[in-house]
Amino acid sequence: MILSLLDYLFTIIHLLIIGANLLLWIWPKTRKLHLYIVGITLFCWLFLGIWYGIGYCPVTDWQWQIKSKLGETNLPNSFVKYHLDNITGLNIPGTTVDFITLGTFLVAIICSVKLNFFSNSAAAKQ
Repeated sequence: MILSLLDYLFTIIHLLIIGANLLLWIWPKTRKLHLYIVGITLFCWLFLGIWYGIGYCPVTDWQWQIKSKLGETNLPNSFVKYHLDNITGLNIPGTTVDFITLGTFLVAIICSVKLNFFSNSAAAKQ
């Protein structure tokens, strides 16, 4: 029961992180927070990725440990792929999921940087 609750909690945490990475740049009050969150995500994906593999996510690692204890096997490297496959009933290629994940992440970062540093409202605040 505890492991199932932890699995559920990690799913919620994952969804919050993904939502924050993709959406917090939209609202002026959360734009700086967005920069911190994408910075942490990039740190994990790239810096920790030196040791654990590019795209490494400690939250996925922890959740997969729990899922393994719950008896799940053949877990993909990606939380997004895992849930897209479960939702669609398909086996979407991991590279396709990674490409879409990275692409949407980069679009969100570009929007955030533009709005935080290069928009008229950002210039007026400084």
